[in-house]
Amino acid sequence: MKSPIMTRGDRLILVFPLFLVLACNYDEPKYQPKTYTVRIEQMKFQPDNLTVHAGDTVVWINNDLVAHNVTQVPDASWQSPTLSKGQSWKRAVDKSDDYFCSIHRVMKGKLMVP
Repeated sequence: MKSPIMTRGDRLILVFPLFLVLACNYDEPKYQPKTYTVRIEQMKFQPDNLTVHAGDTVVWINNDLVAHNVTQVPDASWQSPTLSKGQSWKRAVDKSDDYFCSIHRVMKGKLMVP
């Protein structure tokens, strides 16, 4: 005759499926998009290389004395309007891109999405 007391093995058999259900239903915290700022100063993008995640937003602020823009390289698939001193422009990032100021071609920057 079997004892009505559950053995350790019996308890594990009952608890293990519950553990699996709870573990499979765990949701990792979702990534919260961030906003990054690139300053345009002294004829440079600062920082000129920026690592962001897809969905993050980058804001370019022209703190320089002359007008600038932000233009994707090589095919200008996105471009800001001309930004006078004090103006800004923002863009949600979806992939890595190189960019430059088409008014001052020596000014270059890079967005890197891992």
